[in-house]
Amino acid sequence: MPRRIAILGSTGSIGRNALRVIDALGPDYVVVALSAHTSVELLAEQAKQFEPRFVAVSSSDHARRLRALMDGQKAEILVGPESLTELAQSDDVDTVLTAVVGAAGLPSALAAARCGKRLAIANKEPLAIAGELLTRIAREHGSTLLPVDSEHSAVFQAMQSGLVAEVRKIILTASGGPFRGASPDQLEEVTLEQALAHPVWRMGPKITIDSATMMNKALEIIEARWLFDVPVDRIEVLIHPESIVHSLVEFVDGSVVAQLGRPDMCLPIQYALTYPRRVAGLSQPLKLDEIGCLRFERPEPETFRALTLAYEVARTGGTAPVVFNAANEAAVEAFLAGRIRFVQIMDLVERCLDEHNVKQRNVSLEELLDADGWARRLVERRLTLERMIDY
Repeated sequence: MPRRIAILGSTGSIGRNALRVIDALGPDYVVVALSAHTSVELLAEQAKQFEPRFVAVSSSDHARRLRALMDGQKAEILVGPESLTELAQSDDVDTVLTAVVGAAGLPSALAAARCGKRLAIANKEPLAIAGELLTRIAREHGSTLLPVDSEHSAVFQAMQSGLVAEVRKIILTASGGPFRGASPDQLEEVTLEQALAHPVWRMGPKITIDSATMMNKALEIIEARWLFDVPVDRIEVLIHPESIVHSLVEFVDGSVVAQLGRPDMCLPIQYALTYPRRVAGLSQPLKLDEIGCLRFERPEPETFRALTLAYEVARTGGTAPVVFNAANEAAVEAFLAGRIRFVQIMDLVERCLDEHNVKQRNVSLEELLDADGWARRLVERRLTLERMIDY
């Protein structure tokens, strides 16, 4: 029976690559539903090519534009944030690939887990801010959580070599971004152009800034704690500039199992869609003789403050991770808009964590979303206050 797939966030880089992968995999993988926030033109093109049963957009205005662009196609158009949850729950879908940025994708991810779907997670928020809640719901309802992020996919693949109880350490690798080797003093003068100049990956501006601060890796620490049920003190980060070894798992017998591949998101996307099978696809074989040296080094904690904060947040749990993530999103937005300096991103995140009254047990979705909104409002108040002081 074909695998029936919904892609939530199909017009972003992950969604576009997922459609390339599905197209290459052939008729055993069928696109049932697609969604986009505002990229209506691209969504219409995707719908014409893949002929899904459902398409979803964020507003009625976008729906009207989409209907005109689709030129009489039969796909049902769903509207509004709740449409993502409707797609995730659909009986016509057995696999949900979620690539919706921010907390907006959390309700649909939880809905998919409650329905026992295969949930391929490409965005960091479901596990980083609601890992305890999501993994509990998945266990209770028989949902399979499959990582799409290249580092967690690598760990997931390496974990096939042993049991969770046999894991001594998970090692997440990081490219180091544009500021590998920089001192804290050097970061004081960082420009937007420098922060957006990633040496390996070509990504959107927000995730590129997260790579520059290593906030992306900080969130991955929290994700790994929940996804693999390993205490956070057994999760490490190493900088690996070549971005060939995507992550490693060290077992109690001393064996270290790593997953290697070219810096290409098609491979982890495909593995999440085809698991437990491996099939030929778009990714090119790795030629180690052409790569030569593979280097590893420890990140400097004073340069990459997000990593230190991540361990504290993961140990605290409850609503702390959602505040950590939301404050960062708001601060990065301010940096991209030219309102703050690069080093102020982590200053604002740390201030939010200091001022937040954490709820640690039995946290609901509503409480997570409330904490998310609180952190964003606090960042904006801080920015407004500083602007007033400057004047």
